[in-house]
Amino acid sequence: MAIDLLNHKLDRAFDHIDANGNGVVEREDLLGLGARILVGFGESPTSVTGASLVGSFDGIWSTLSLALERDGDSGVAREDFRKGMTAAFVTGDRYDPVFRPATVAVAELCDADGDGIVGPAEFRTLLCAFGVAYDDVDEAFDRLDREGRGTLTVDGLVRAAAEYYRSGDPNAAGNWLFGPL
Repeated sequence: MAIDLLNHKLDRAFDHIDANGNGVVEREDLLGLGARILVGFGESPTSVTGASLVGSFDGIWSTLSLALERDGDSGVAREDFRKGMTAAFVTGDRYDPVFRPATVAVAELCDADGDGIVGPAEFRTLLCAFGVAYDDVDEAFDRLDREGRGTLTVDGLVRAAAEYYRSGDPNAAGNWLFGPL
């Protein structure tokens, strides 16, 4: 069950990245996701924040390619994406040094005023960049708002990402990061 759940979540992640739907994820696709996030928040890729996000997404691609023993220039099909993500980030030891900084960069971008709080509008902007259906965003936000305050925290978003990508628990709140599974 846990493997099926993780594979389902990784398939969704693949679909978020494969914006053109050609069935192959390439470095440009992952960087394109980063660009969509930056555009949504009006952030330049050359700003400190933007460069951090772009660099962290590039690190994910390099680590995924390395896990698949590829040069980084070739595309990755869905099944290989699952294998590489699992080897590097789910069961492997690269989540904290490589993937987590990307989630921190994204979560901090959502917190424009630096108070550690992410509101519904910022969360909606983020999920729009991932291509999440508009109707699913409010429920996802509510499920992630563990304290019922009407806000999320930067740390809470980072924790939700870790649960989404690494947890086999079907009841983990992080499973709702991108809406209903």
